[in-house]
Amino acid sequence: MAPATRSQSVQAVCEEYAKSCKQFKKRKLNWRSKKKSLGWIPFKGVGVKVEADTITYNGHTFKFWLSRPITSKVRFGSFCQDSKGHWFVNLVVEYFEIVRPKTGNAVGVDLGLKTLATLSDGVEFNRENLTKKFENQLAMAQRVRKKKRVTAIHAKIKNKRKDWNHKATTAIVSEYDKVVVGNVSSSKLIKTRMAKSVSDAGWSDFKQMLAYKAIKLGVEMKEVNESFSTVTCSCCGNRTGPKGEAGLRVREWICSSCGTVHYRDVNAAMNILRFSLLGITG
Repeated sequence: MAPATRSQSVQAVCEEYAKSCKQFKKRKLNWRSKKKSLGWIPFKGVGVKVEADTITYNGHTFKFWLSRPITSKVRFGSFCQDSKGHWFVNLVVEYFEIVRPKTGNAVGVDLGLKTLATLSDGVEFNRENLTKKFENQLAMAQRVRKKKRVTAIHAKIKNKRKDWNHKATTAIVSEYDKVVVGNVSSSKLIKTRMAKSVSDAGWSDFKQMLAYKAIKLGVEMKEVNESFSTVTCSCCGNRTGPKGEAGLRVREWICSSCGTVHYRDVNAAMNILRFSLLGITG
């Protein structure tokens, strides 16, 4: 590898380190492992040579599993290490803009715990609680101090959650031209008795995937303030729904003003879409 290429990688690492320190308000960051592994090595396209399923970097050739054909020039990329010590190569390539036929459909998305994503047209996206599913296996591994097993279980949960998020968000941006989500945040709820469920829901990753996939397909995405979306009637606009923590258990209610029967999550999603039309931002 040429000196210029090495300096580019070092410069990128330094910039990322400085940005992360500022983001997490720390003077220094922890190493990935006891062996002081960086866990991330960025590179420019000119610093690597990719042929079929092999990549040559710094005089070393590595073979990797090719998830999809590389049909254009590699611009840049990185080697990344996961929590189990496995290395992956990420390649950013040029691609032709994808033009998807317009559907004319708009949808509001209510992110929750009982149902992870409910759409304003009644469609639901849900999966099992992965944290709860693996908690016994995880507790057993922790009791006998099998660190590798603990790491493997955490990695499995993360991968399953990520796979589900990818499939759900792809289905949404493929169907609708406008997607509106609420500004639900896990930072406040993570301190309550619902912490495990909130952590398992992965709202942040879901919204992040939805955002970049929307850009790729030319879909308009907005985030609005979802305050009172669950207690407001989506028909007459009056706040007649069940309130407080006790109201969280009520999944279906009747508006005392107009008599409309509401399913809690669908009504919230309809309000989220309505809020966007009224110009209420997050």
